[in-house]
Amino acid sequence: MTRAGRAALLALAAAYLNPRSHAFVGGASIFDSAVRRSMRTRGGSSMPVTRSEESTEFANKDEYLAFLREQGDLPAGFSVGAAGFSFSPIEVPTKKSIMNVTVIALDEPTENWAAVFTRNLFPGAPVLVGRRRLASGASLQGIVVNNKISNVCPGGEAGAGERDSEAVCGKVAEVWGFAGGADAVLPSSTGVIGWRLPTQAILDNLSLVQGRIQRDSLAPAARSIMTTDRYPKLRGCRVGATGASVVGIAKGAGMIEPNMATMLVYILTDLDVPRSALQSLLRAKVDASFNCISVDSDTSTSDTVVLVSSGKVAAREGDLEAFGAALESVCKGLAQDVVRNGEGTTHVMEVLVKGAPSDATARRVGKEVVNSPLFKCAVAGNDPNVGRLLAVVGRVMGVLDPAADLSRTRLSFGGKVVFENGQFCIDPALEDEIYAQFKSAEILVNGEHVAYPPHMRTVQIEVDMGLGDHEVTVYGSDLTAEYVRINADYRS
Repeated sequence: MTRAGRAALLALAAAYLNPRSHAFVGGASIFDSAVRRSMRTRGGSSMPVTRSEESTEFANKDEYLAFLREQGDLPAGFSVGAAGFSFSPIEVPTKKSIMNVTVIALDEPTENWAAVFTRNLFPGAPVLVGRRRLASGASLQGIVVNNKISNVCPGGEAGAGERDSEAVCGKVAEVWGFAGGADAVLPSSTGVIGWRLPTQAILDNLSLVQGRIQRDSLAPAARSIMTTDRYPKLRGCRVGATGASVVGIAKGAGMIEPNMATMLVYILTDLDVPRSALQSLLRAKVDASFNCISVDSDTSTSDTVVLVSSGKVAAREGDLEAFGAALESVCKGLAQDVVRNGEGTTHVMEVLVKGAPSDATARRVGKEVVNSPLFKCAVAGNDPNVGRLLAVVGRVMGVLDPAADLSRTRLSFGGKVVFENGQFCIDPALEDEIYAQFKSAEILVNGEHVAYPPHMRTVQIEVDMGLGDHEVTVYGSDLTAEYVRINADYRS
């Protein structure tokens, strides 16, 4: 079959795409239960579907944003304000830009919060301040986030970045009336590295942010923290039958291969969970979600994941398990959304590595696959290039365990075996079928990127190593010319 004739196979591809469910783990997902919208499915008909269903599609940006608003109800005890204002970077005073500032506030200070931060050895000033807040055991009553400038190693006198962050925290505490002062506020910044925070401009506009405080939805914050993101990311999950919820937002599109934990994530709950449990659960869920994704293999200087409890809903015996399941649901959903929203991304790769001797080996192999420039480019071109996948697996195992017996290795695309027993088993007909699967998974509308996720499909890749019983799923993006364009022009 010629490539021109492959379009006829696109309908067939849907039957093979995503045989593994993306349904959330445990808990009652807000996306799965109470709120159901009528959205178009692949066949064009209208039927009630949920976000976890593989056939889910959004017809336009407004439909997607409306869906987020419905899912983003703030847990009890929280309020959110966000506003943008014009500023000129100190380093480029002739350049005008818009900075967004977001404040997430609690009705009362809480000791029950947790965070994980980047392991990059050049952390941003907000990360340094945040680490101090966490280590001190301080109560938290607010989070302040700015985009455009990351406040990482800025010029000026020594310690200027941290002083700028503390000044912003102090002003937030003053405007919102937090008795704990600056210590009750956690700062976050994202954007250009090396530039100085426009502190005075932020201080002058915090009253504007305060004037837009509302208690309805976290969706405005999801939009406000964006930089090169094409669209906001928000996930929510109910905690069993407690009446409590877990709702989170994420920012991230490039410089993403988290290692904690560019990526900012804020997760809110009204279930009363103690600080120690929050911290241990957050570390575990981050490791199983955000640490299993990669867009471009770069670990940001500003990565931050924060989990805060307002404590408004009393926890009963057994609720902690339900909370952990809900937290995992939100983290995994946001992690996938970050990849789907990656800079220039046209395909999401879902790589299941199984039959591995350890989880660490499975994760390493999966990360090497999604970070391979050659393989990423092949996926971008809808090319089921078995040789490039095989080469990656052989290369990484040659480093990890040169004596490993890979004779039982089996590779699959979309559930179709393409390599086993030491030889390729893909013919032209199967290649055309897999090409159609890849093509159907493109995150494009009429060949163009759009400001919403048109669907939730992935390119499914399976590596069965035949060496053990451990498995890990890693998500990654392809590599396109658009990624290069975005990052070549990032500071322009």
